[in-house]
Amino acid sequence: MYGNTRIRVDWRASAELTGRVLLYLVAPLTFPLLIALYFREPVAPFLVAIAVAIGLGGLLRALGDPEENLGPREAFLAVAVIWLLVAVVGAVPFVVAGVGTIAHPVNALFESMSGLTTTGATVLVDFSIHDRSIMMWRQVIQWLGGLGILILATAVLSELGVGGAQLMESESQTRNVNKLTPHIAETARLIWGLYVGLTLLAAGVYLALGLAFDPRMGPYNAIAHAFTSVATAGFSPEPLSAGAFHPVIQWAIIPFMILGSTSFVLMFVVLKGEPRRLLKNEEFRFYLGTLGLITGAVAVVLLLTGEEGGALEPTIRHAVFNVASIVTTTGYASTDFALWAPAATYLLFLAMFTGGMVGSTTCSIKSLRWLVALKSLRRELFTSVHPEAVRPVRVSGSPVDEDTIRDVYAYLLLSIVLFVGLAVVVAVDAARVGMDLSAFEAMGAAASTFLNIGPAFGEAGPYGTYAAFPMSTRGVMVVLMWIGRIEMIPVLVLFTKAFWTS
Repeated sequence: MYGNTRIRVDWRASAELTGRVLLYLVAPLTFPLLIALYFREPVAPFLVAIAVAIGLGGLLRALGDPEENLGPREAFLAVAVIWLLVAVVGAVPFVVAGVGTIAHPVNALFESMSGLTTTGATVLVDFSIHDRSIMMWRQVIQWLGGLGILILATAVLSELGVGGAQLMESESQTRNVNKLTPHIAETARLIWGLYVGLTLLAAGVYLALGLAFDPRMGPYNAIAHAFTSVATAGFSPEPLSAGAFHPVIQWAIIPFMILGSTSFVLMFVVLKGEPRRLLKNEEFRFYLGTLGLITGAVAVVLLLTGEEGGALEPTIRHAVFNVASIVTTTGYASTDFALWAPAATYLLFLAMFTGGMVGSTTCSIKSLRWLVALKSLRRELFTSVHPEAVRPVRVSGSPVDEDTIRDVYAYLLLSIVLFVGLAVVVAVDAARVGMDLSAFEAMGAAASTFLNIGPAFGEAGPYGTYAAFPMSTRGVMVVLMWIGRIEMIPVLVLFTKAFWTS
């Protein structure tokens, strides 16, 4: 009961599912545990995390009821709580290891939430002091976050009518996109297969190129970077990120970032023998067009300002790599783009708000929402001149429902409001502690964490760290990363009375 009002959410169904997911964490935690054993590093961080996952998961399953149906409200609650609790369990190895800045509980949660949400923002200061198993856990949790958001988008949020599922269905020209196969479990296995296959391909390519061009890209780094490039996540065991490797390897990473931010539903359709869908897919063309336009503009600026000594190949490579990294929300860096000319960094800032395709591992607002919004705006201009005209918004030839268009506008407005609010918090909190932070750097840090990009500018640049920000700011960023990654609605709806009682 809530006062004299009955609670309408069957939390026991949500608890049972949440507990089951936490128990599944034992499998991914075993991987860094094996690495620790191989390199003779402490295993306690992962054994404790496994114990916490089993204990908390078992408790929630005991409190839950597997016989209860998981309705829309229960699904919202489960999605929000799962993402939060998995991040909490993911922080345990950092705290137990007790090394460096991530040993502090707030920093550990920041690093874990940044990993799970595939943000890629870090509070690490000295990479060299951490065990290889701990550094690999950062990579694993990002890979899990990428897989989780794919399954969430195609098998859960699509059932609830959020996360762009209505758009994804019309744009992919695949009816009932949430039911690519008859059951959610089968859909999850389908996505799992594509995701694992792409990861294995990336690891094989990186390792082969490492053997040919750069010994630093050995098996460890090949696996680590395959995890986070396909997940469009951005963590790297190297303090210089992708900039630590040979240019050929940097070029090789680019297509995997782009593939990771391409709709997995579309890739499924293409792999079934319909490659022409790529050219017919309007969102895919818009996404690549946006990527190409921003890349071209940045490359011109870098050439005009003489960055990279004016040499053509490094200039083009860094422009393509870092724009792709920002647009796909991966967050890798091939160079310290925070030191680029202002015009180039402003273009990268704008690129933060684009994102890849709906139904991919990417974050941010996503290309399809911008496409629908622009088409809707063009329609409004047309009907202003011809008020009697009936002109539906079409994407790839299919009409977009008017309710969906309103949802897109609401999402854009809410995104801007939350971004501005976080930017104000970052700027005010920095001033409170005497931190030298410009307005642009505050906006960059806010956009990068809320939109799950990773690196920003200034202290939060690609070779910088968020550890310099006040702890209160980092706490707020943790919450906004959580909200932004799961499409805002599953979290924000929990704070409405109507969700619980009406």
